[in-house]
Amino acid sequence: MSRKWLRFLALPVIASVLFTGCSGNNGTNEASNDQTANSKNATTDDSSAANATATNDGKPETWIADRKIKGLLFYDSDDFTEGLNPEIQAEIKKKTGIDFELELMKAEHAIDGMIAGLASGDLPDFVGFYLNNSGRPEMSVVLKAAREGMFTDLAPLFKDTKVYSKYLQDGFLPLDTQYGVMFRPEFNGSAYFAHMNIARNGGQDPWRGVGGPFIRKDIADSLGIDPRTIKTTDQLYDLAKKIKDGNFKDDNGNAVVPIGPRFWGGAETGPLFNDLEWGADDQRIRADKDGKVLHEAQTPYALKKVEFMQKLLSEKLIHPEFFTVDESRSTEGAINGSWGIIADMHSFQDFNQNMRYIPLGPINPVIGSNKMLLSFKSGYSAWAIPSTTEKPEEVVKFADFLASREGKLLWMYGIEGRDYTLDANGNPVVKQEVLDLKAKDPNEAKKLGFAGVGNSWGGFLGSTDIDNKSDFGELNYGESANGNLYPAVEKIAEYVGLDQRIKDALIIDAYQPISFIGEYQNGTELKAALDNYNDSLIRAYYAKNTDEAKEILDSALKQLEASGLDDYLKLLTDKNADPKTKVNLGLDTLNQ
Repeated sequence: MSRKWLRFLALPVIASVLFTGCSGNNGTNEASNDQTANSKNATTDDSSAANATATNDGKPETWIADRKIKGLLFYDSDDFTEGLNPEIQAEIKKKTGIDFELELMKAEHAIDGMIAGLASGDLPDFVGFYLNNSGRPEMSVVLKAAREGMFTDLAPLFKDTKVYSKYLQDGFLPLDTQYGVMFRPEFNGSAYFAHMNIARNGGQDPWRGVGGPFIRKDIADSLGIDPRTIKTTDQLYDLAKKIKDGNFKDDNGNAVVPIGPRFWGGAETGPLFNDLEWGADDQRIRADKDGKVLHEAQTPYALKKVEFMQKLLSEKLIHPEFFTVDESRSTEGAINGSWGIIADMHSFQDFNQNMRYIPLGPINPVIGSNKMLLSFKSGYSAWAIPSTTEKPEEVVKFADFLASREGKLLWMYGIEGRDYTLDANGNPVVKQEVLDLKAKDPNEAKKLGFAGVGNSWGGFLGSTDIDNKSDFGELNYGESANGNLYPAVEKIAEYVGLDQRIKDALIIDAYQPISFIGEYQNGTELKAALDNYNDSLIRAYYAKNTDEAKEILDSALKQLEASGLDDYLKLLTDKNADPKTKVNLGLDTLNQ
């Protein structure tokens, strides 16, 4: 998952707080039982994060301490909104005593900023960073820091909290979060990172959105095709030719590009070419029909995909910069109707609430069924407390306040009376003037300072134990006040039969294939070879001919093999045999 996951779920409240983004034994041993033992002592009662200071006369129960808490964020600049609203800051101070401050570590790449920031040793009260799974590059960086004693053990500090104590309960965390990120066996029950954006209940679709490729509805209607019947890349090719021959125009009178890039910019886009993708496009590892684990480079699909892409490029059926075009041009093209097919977007996009674009496919996978796959739960982003922080328990208490319903109301919905009112059930009803301002002037609305209008300052510490429907009476911000805020969402959900797809979905709780690369003896070399393969694949798409493309792919495969690919794939097979380190290898889909 790339950091553009933030873009993929930009507008629903549950999604507006998802921010983007290893050596050691990820397996199981006796030490892994220490976390289970710790969970026996966890409390889930109403012991508030402020109980330790409850004797302070005149202070609210949410009071923590009269102090500043400063965070340093290792994120990209477009995933961070600078500046807290003064009235919001005053509410934080009144409720908790905390002066809250956030700073972004500016760097060309977030991970470079992380490396430099941690190396400096000059760290504030907490740090936040991308981390969607234990295989993400940031994991090896923060893991090294933890082993060197740079971070505070969070496990004992979670015990007396309302929300974060759930992290100590058996079954609350997904496997990778529990054993790969937080309670790693090597740490003997300690946890040095808090993995974020964990759903309260597993195996659910929390946002009702539909993502993947979309086609302009008027084009589909004109051609007399039902986009839902497009299930293969051969059908996609025929459709692209019809779009080109149809001489369709965009809003500026220019010829439509049959297949355009993702709404968020150029990239490899698995959902559009699914029957040529050997596993997820950021993993490229899965099992074949016989259960043998292979990398894409070891299968015929690599060359098949290159041949297909070269055909699309040579016949001008796909944007020539499909894999590299910048986000602004890609988004502008979508809004102007310049792409006959948008490779990837979602149903909450503001510009598409008139359903100008409708879903296409889904394209069948290389093996198995086309059933929806839902994670039991999945984490995203993380935070840690440096060992130099004074009274780290107060930082944890503040995080716990932000993760509580009262805290989430503040950073998701703003200030009662100013930004929302409460209905008879105590749930927030967003004021119409706020919705109007957001629609008219999003930048001005953002200055109000909460997630619903695009400023998710509280999500870095408070976005977890997520169940918006139960907590706020609505899945997505503003629905209770204006059921027509996203009119296309339910129509598109009905169009694709989302309810039935969710009912029939396969629930997966597993590690990603690259999660163990840090503990592999040749992990550094193999990671470089995997990255080289990804780059080589793009080069092969633009090669002069198939022979040249094959040479590029063969060279990339040789580097993978020399870096120990086969031994790593055997390691994955061994890991998958352990229930606590089950790997997402596509095996769940083979017999469906």
